Amino acid sequence: MKIESDFNDIDALGDDHIGSSIETPMRADAFKLSNSEKIDIIKDDVRHILETLGLDLNDDSLNGTPNRVAKMFVNEIFGGLDPSKKPSASTFDNKYKYGEMLVEKNITVYSTCEHHLLPIVGRAHVAYISNGTVVGLSKMNRIVDYFAKRPQVQERLTIQIVKELQNVLGTEDVACVIDAKHLCVNSRGIRDIESSTVTSEFGGKFKEKETKREFLDYIQLDTQF
Repeated sequence: MKIESDFNDIDALGDDHIGSSIETPMRADAFKLSNSEKIDIIKDDVRHILETLGLDLNDDSLNGTPNRVAKMFVNEIFGGLDPSKKPSASTFDNKYKYGEMLVEKNITVYSTCEHHLLPIVGRAHVAYISNGTVVGLSKMNRIVDYFAKRPQVQERLTIQIVKELQNVLGTEDVACVIDAKHLCVNSRGIRDIESSTVTSEFGGKFKEKETKREFLDYIQLDTQF
């Protein structure tokens, strides 16, 4: 039947790790409901899922799970969907005239695969070359965290981080590499616990062979303390 074929095609998109757009797909009415209203609705939906699976939600261990999951979805792991939580990234004049690349490496990435709603866990390495302005180091971490806290595909996340920093810094000279494990691969399907996924986005001077090589060499340095 065609309907069954359509569902199979849609399901395959997730297993083949295909994304649809650079921007996170959002409905026009995404923020019509308040966070508390969303939590109430999601709580009921989670309860229905657990009851459908046959679990007894009268049990002390499970009784609060629907509410905990709903609050986690809205306030924590999908908090990056809320534009009001976007970190302000003030820039400053590069008064010390630092003209080389700045690399922030090993930024922790906690995200969620939009195909199976399972965790993506890894590290991001971000760099830029100042064209006259600089941004606080912690803001780079916060930008990564903001775009990670939503249903994602890793390719989109990598591009979104670069585009946001390009906008903030007013330069194309930004790069990002992410190396992450996807639990949709590690814990289900093929169940390959060893593999990880590496994505990259290079802008401006980072597209040049020597600059790209310098950045990749930096992120290989052993700087653990």
